[in-house]
Parts: sequence; C-alpha cells; structure tokens
Amino acid sequence: MHYGYDGKVAVVTGGSSGIGLATVETLLQSGASVALCARTESRLKDVAAVLVRDYGEDRVLARALSVLEPEAVKGFAAEVEARFGRCDLLVNNAGQGRVSTFADTNDDDWRAEYELKLFSQIHPTRAFLPMLGRARGAIVAVNSLLAYQPEPHMVCTSSARAGVQNLVKSLSGELAPDVRVNSILLGLVGSGQWSRRFAEREDQSQSRAEWYGALAAKKGIPLGRLGDPSEAAAAIAFLGSPAASYITGAQLEVSGGLSRYI
Repeated sequence: MHYGYDGKVAVVTGGSSGIGLATVETLLQSGASVALCARTESRLKDVAAVLVRDYGEDRVLARALSVLEPEAVKGFAAEVEARFGRCDLLVNNAGQGRVSTFADTNDDDWRAEYELKLFSQIHPTRAFLPMLGRARGAIVAVNSLLAYQPEPHMVCTSSARAGVQNLVKSLSGELAPDVRVNSILLGLVGSGQWSRRFAEREDQSQSRAEWYGALAAKKGIPLGRLGDPSEAAAAIAFLGSPAASYITGAQLEVSGGLSRYI
C-alpha cells in the first residue's frame, strides 16, 4: 500500500529490526527517503546494505548511535538536514520492555527504564523539531498498551509507558499547529523479543505457530494471533501521512483487540 510519501523524508529510531525495520521498508515503498538509526553497528550495516540495494543509495541514510546520547542525536539530525534538507516524519521507536514486579525492581532498574522510555522520545524530538516545524510534519511514538492496561509482571515498563503517553499528549498541544504528535499502542507483536522468548520456551517440541497461538489464547487476544511488524508499520505510516492531517494527540491501538479499557 502506498501512503503518499513521495518527496518526503522520514527518520526512524530503532530502525534495524522488528517494527522499526518494517516501518523503514513501508515508508521507502511509499516514496519516502529514510534515515534510520540503531545501536548495533554490525546489524545496521547489514540492513542498510539491503535497503540501498533495493531502494537506492540516495534514499537511505543509516547511522549507529544511542538515542540516549543527546549529542549523537543532534549530530544525526544535522546529517539528515545536510543530506536531505528536511524531515517530515519522526518515528520514535527505540526501547523494549522490562519484565519485573515491584518487589524485584531496584532503584537502578527504575531509573534506567524511565530514562530509556522517556529520553528515547525527548532527545530525537528535540533534535528534529526545527525541521519538522518547517515541514509542518508529524511525530509518531511507538508505545505499548501497557500505558493504559498495566501488567503486574511489567510494573516498571507499564509505569514508564504511561509517562510516554502523557508526554505525547502534552507535545500534541504544545507543538500544534506546526507538528502533529500521535502514538500507536502495541499489544503482542511477533518481533525480536517474542522470538527470543519462543527460543527459550519450556516445550521445545512446539512449533512457532503453536507457541504463538497458545500465547494468544492465554492472553485472550480476540483475533487469536500475535500481530506482525508490518501491521504496526502500516499504522505508523498512516498516522504520519497526509491522510491523517487532522489527527493529533491521538493513540491508535494495534493489539488484535487485547485492550479492556474504553
């Protein structure tokens, strides 16, 4: 599906795997030039080589960096401006979940989780905001259903995710009308962390489809399966596109019906 990004420039953090990579590919297929970053240089180089092969060197920029290092993010933004001259969409995607209860989460874990979840939004937004404002662009935060529907075994992440959602809502008002700010709320999507948990499954005789199906049933997902990264990418591409030009401060669930709140 083409989302109308011809002549546009998008930036995707955490773009070398899972939902981030699926988003990069969706945006490139829709006509955008894309700058992506991730922490692991070796993985990023391999991914970038394939993207350049498929979409052309002039449309792809890949840099290894941590979004928790503000100077590195500023340098990345400067490079994007020098290379492409604009930024129309920022996708803040970095950060995975921490499995822990209140009892086994220490102070350092709390600090690390809040720093990762909040500053992975703050640093890129701050760095790319001048370009986004000039382009009357959009920011999409990749967040989790945990922000509204916390899980006791993910108490630390759930709390931090709620903070991200509050930040998204605040930014949507402060940055309007020049920049739209929205989020997607993920349920269970079959990306890297679930692949790792599948590899560590108790019954090693279970196939991936069987294990994912059992997980979906256990979690009570009405659609009966985990989501695919491409489905999350489609939601991101929509929210950043001209089709969503009157949407800001909103959240779009990509959860297979898992949410229980209204």
